[in-house]
Amino acid sequence: MNRRFILAPGAVRDLAQIWRYIKKKSSRETADRVESVIRAKFVYLADLPHAGHWRRDLTDAPVRFFSVYSYLIVYRPETTPLQIVAILHGARNVEAILSEQPKH
Repeated sequence: MNRRFILAPGAVRDLAQIWRYIKKKSSRETADRVESVIRAKFVYLADLPHAGHWRRDLTDAPVRFFSVYSYLIVYRPETTPLQIVAILHGARNVEAILSEQPKH
């Protein structure tokens, strides 16, 4: 099964910020590689939307979490196409960030 996915505006912003940060701290090549791996996980999750985990300790929103490198992909597994809500560094206050987002 090959489901599509979409990125919420916040996720688009997150991905751009991740790329810029890695480029500044490392190189364009490293930033491109990390972005490519993250995008590949979007396709994986679109095909297997229940691969991630619920994190009721972080939010009661209907989202799952999937880690890649030091980042958490936050997505809505029940949407078609799959909605990527956010891509957050695991060291950030994920609970606070998610509490500021609308709960659809």
